[in-house]
Amino acid sequence: MNLFEDQYKTVDKISEGTFRDKGSKFIAYSYPFTDENKLKDILSELKSIHPKARHHCYAYRLGMDRSVFRINDDNEPAGSAGRPILNTLLSNDLTNILVIVVRYFGGTLLGIPGLINAYKAATQESINNAEIIEKYQKDIYEIDFDYLQMNNVMRIIKDEDLTILSQNFNNNCRMEVAIRSSLVNRVTTNFSVLSELKLKYLKTI
Repeated sequence: MNLFEDQYKTVDKISEGTFRDKGSKFIAYSYPFTDENKLKDILSELKSIHPKARHHCYAYRLGMDRSVFRINDDNEPAGSAGRPILNTLLSNDLTNILVIVVRYFGGTLLGIPGLINAYKAATQESINNAEIIEKYQKDIYEIDFDYLQMNNVMRIIKDEDLTILSQNFNNNCRMEVAIRSSLVNRVTTNFSVLSELKLKYLKTI
């Protein structure tokens, strides 16, 4: 990946895919996903929808770096569920995505090759049914400035087409803005020429 490549593909909203093999049913759910703290709530909600399912396996991938991921086999044989889900995300070049596959056991063991195929196929079906969108990785910055600098700050925001996430205007003003990652150096340089303005990096989304 090019150093300044900040465009990526992800899913626009939740989608679903189903695969069946020898009585077992695999239902895959794909979610737009950027906050690992929300994983527990999503899993809990899905388990309440499918309380009789035997397994709730998942994988997610975050950011532009292929090393940011997590997998879980939920008591399936090691490597037979979470890993094929993740590999399907990688082969489709998707990130900021979570896929949970719910399995209803049909009474017949599928073996590890069968499980790998089933989790992969269910995941791919949910991706096939999803709306794939292209987005840009963005860095979130906090800006602190004097009210007298408002016009200058807003001009830069308008010229650079920045997204304002929050704002608080008093004598001392504070805003949070999202800056496309490949443009961060240029935008922060523009802000740096304004006196008494402070920039603080918060996170990348």
